[in-house]
Amino acid sequence: MKNRDSLRSEAKAFILQYYQETEQSGFEDRWAEIKQQIQETGSYTHTLDELDYGGKLAWRNSNRCVGRLFWKTLKTLDKRCVSTASDFKEALIQHIQTAETRTKIRSTITIFAPSDSSQGSRFRIKNYTLLMYAGYEKDSQVIGDPKNIAFTKHCESLGWKGEGSHFDLLPVVYSMNNGPEQWLEIPRNQVSEVYIGHSKYPWFADLGLKWYKLPIISFMSLNIGGIIYPAAPFNGWYMLDEIATRNFGDENRYNMLPDIAKQLDLDLTSPFWKEKALTVLSEAVYYSFEKAHATIVDRQSAVEQFMKFMGQENQAGRQVTGDWSWLIPPNASSTTAIFHTEISNELKFPNFI
Repeated sequence: MKNRDSLRSEAKAFILQYYQETEQSGFEDRWAEIKQQIQETGSYTHTLDELDYGGKLAWRNSNRCVGRLFWKTLKTLDKRCVSTASDFKEALIQHIQTAETRTKIRSTITIFAPSDSSQGSRFRIKNYTLLMYAGYEKDSQVIGDPKNIAFTKHCESLGWKGEGSHFDLLPVVYSMNNGPEQWLEIPRNQVSEVYIGHSKYPWFADLGLKWYKLPIISFMSLNIGGIIYPAAPFNGWYMLDEIATRNFGDENRYNMLPDIAKQLDLDLTSPFWKEKALTVLSEAVYYSFEKAHATIVDRQSAVEQFMKFMGQENQAGRQVTGDWSWLIPPNASSTTAIFHTEISNELKFPNFI
């Protein structure tokens, strides 16, 4: 638990910002109420509106996110009262369903109890993303996602066992009230996956690639006005390069470029074979997500949206912060406006930590 002086300072800064930006009156009364709560209990409780706006601000302040133009559209699911493992699982399923209720993916955050609250149980999710594919080492080869080999072994040590395929969904590993780690499985029929094909190359579907629609970041805590929410999974939508370039293209991930180059009969002695194969892979991922009505954004559009976000924030008198190395796309970086833009990496709150 934070000391009262530190908590009062962070709480006042957030509550003042909330009332100023939402153009509401009543700050003094609300601040007096919060000060009394902190004095009596060492903590305070956000209203639903404060919680909702705090989550939106955390997205707006996320230095590594290029998709912040849409921060005001974030849907908040208040699950601070969840106290049982079964209700926790249902809340995660509800998050997935909420994010996929529309034709386009909806950015969603589910917020469980804060670390110093008696509202519900304190959950902590150990997965980097809620949905992940397993990685297995077998006969000096890797089946599945090499990035997740260590985590897969950890899941197996807890009693989970996968099928041993390239796309086994890992369980959600979590703890409750600082207790021992447990795991649960999201039912496969609740997870939308996109099978990857190409509009011009029928052989592409034979590669057997697929990916899940929702990138739900789940291991980070949420800090709103000094109150820490240790479990607050949230999702936006994928940028094309995340799946095509990194997940499928990287040598230390699924490493699909050599297989695609072989199908295209590319000259592997040419310095451009990887770029040519990656272009076809990117076309396939984009085509497949569009065909499945799964939101995905190409690198040029993503940067254009971010530059629009910067313009709106500057108009509002707010400085945009960001981690430049994360905001630029891995391919054709210098063709985007953000490559030539200086940006501070200062950390602002509310934020994910």
